[in-house]
Parts: sequence; C-alpha cells; structure tokens
Amino acid sequence: MERPSLEFNLPDTHEEGKLYVVDSLNNLNKLNVCPDESQHSLDEEENTGGTGERMAGSNTRHQCLFFITFILTLIISLALVSLVIFLILQTRNEVDQISSRLLSEKKNIEELKKMNSIILKHLNQSGIKE
Repeated sequence: MERPSLEFNLPDTHEEGKLYVVDSLNNLNKLNVCPDESQHSLDEEENTGGTGERMAGSNTRHQCLFFITFILTLIISLALVSLVIFLILQTRNEVDQISSRLLSEKKNIEELKKMNSIILKHLNQSGIKE
C-alpha cells in the first residue's frame, strides 16, 4: 500500500481556506507518519493549541498550589510543635510544684513523727499508761 503524496496543487483561496488546508495536511501527515499509540499524545497536543501554553500554565498552577500547600503545612507543623513545647513546659512547671509540695509534706510528716515520739516518751516517763 503506497502512501498518498502530501504535495497537492492548491488553488488560490482566501486566507482562512489556506489555513484550513494546511491544518488538514498537517493532520493527514500526522496520521501517515505517526503510529496509533502516539496519536493520542498528538490529539492532546492539538487540544492544547500545539504550543504547550495550557500545559505550561497548568504546570505553573500546580507548582504554585504545591508551594502554597507546602508553606501551609510548614506553618501548621510549626504551630503544633510550638503547642507541644508549651504543653511540655506547663507540665514541667506543674510537676515541679507538686514535687515541692510533696517535699514540704514529707518534712511535715517527719516533724509530726518526731513530735509523736517525744509525746510518747514524755507519757512513758510520767507513768501514764494508755
């Protein structure tokens, strides 16, 4: 099967007609030159105007969206880390307060034990039995 010749004697037409004929010849050339697998990519290229402007705009939009998402993720992460650090410091302060209370209560209990032993000794010496 022979390929049809892509050279035609085109009659003089208006500019729109010339553009249509050239576009048709380009499409015919793509059909004859390209295998079926790559036709899909060519169709996509035609849909974008063949210049890739839409794809470049789409890529820029995706990069911008990715950058904004990345910045928001960093800000949220920073806020969460700050919150965790604040909670750790608050917990540490509370634990320090509780420890100091326990130490003071321990001292009070030891003083009470000493006073109790002194009272028991005094009672034993005075001869009063329980």
